[in-house]
Amino acid sequence: MFKTRPLVRVCLYILASAAVPALAAYPDHPIRMIVPYAPGSSPDNICRALGQELGHAMGTSIVIDNRGGASGSIGSEAIAKSAPDGYTIGYGNIGTLTTNRFMISRMSYDPDHDFTMIALLGAVQNILAVNNNLPARNVQELIALAKAKPGKLVMASGGAGNTGHLGGELFKSMTGTYMLHVPYKGSAAAITDLIGGQADLMFDNLSSVGSFVKSGKLRGLGVSGSTRSPSFPDVPTIAESGVPGYETLAWGGVIAPAGLPPEIAARLNAEVNKALKTAALKAAYFNMGFEPAGGTPAEFTNYVHKEMPKWQAVIKRSGAKME
Repeated sequence: MFKTRPLVRVCLYILASAAVPALAAYPDHPIRMIVPYAPGSSPDNICRALGQELGHAMGTSIVIDNRGGASGSIGSEAIAKSAPDGYTIGYGNIGTLTTNRFMISRMSYDPDHDFTMIALLGAVQNILAVNNNLPARNVQELIALAKAKPGKLVMASGGAGNTGHLGGELFKSMTGTYMLHVPYKGSAAAITDLIGGQADLMFDNLSSVGSFVKSGKLRGLGVSGSTRSPSFPDVPTIAESGVPGYETLAWGGVIAPAGLPPEIAARLNAEVNKALKTAALKAAYFNMGFEPAGGTPAEFTNYVHKEMPKWQAVIKRSGAKME
């Protein structure tokens, strides 16, 4: 039988004793969460609500670090290049993890290898919102108007390559319509022009434009999921309004740099899943129209890959590119 010498046993005991408190102490200072989008955006709102619950449960602060620009690429690169120590996490979504790879020729990060997947937070539907002066009271009337005036209707979006833009391209291809796409630097500017009449319609997250629909400043014609949104039960889906099979979800989740120690990844996954079950976060997400998911890192990864073929085809068909 192998026997350790007394001095060796003492050293091993010291090392083991030191390792346990180190893990048990995590986190012992604030955690930074990089959001690759501007303050006030849908991802920012989603992450700030999560940060409050997550920070409370983990006994530290979750500091939101907005790194907007280049359709999420700037912030995603910052996440990828951060130390994998558990003190930098981030937000990854349909844009940064799925569609960017088909639209940007030279990616500054590798969505398949630069990240540790933590958990899928959930998804928010888009809503097809129109200016109140537009003579279209439902989806079919909008389609008829677009066909009668090809290229005349202005379809705003919060930026090229986001789900508002690509969801609009999917709608156009499925309905045989052509509307002029005008990308803005963020949803707020697009919504302002939509209300003001400089744009006619837009597809955007419920968490961004939904409050304007509820207040009557815009008219909501349809939501983009396969079922109606619990937050907007009176708004029909675009699919049930005469475009069968139409579906667009703006999903996202928590990621971290590649190489994150498995025990820290497991802790973060457990804490995120717990946070999603709290009454406070459920209420906050309901008000945003965001539907929680949760689950394992593997399930998050599988979801990302499942979305790829659909959006690759939409992007190829529309010719959408970003440089």
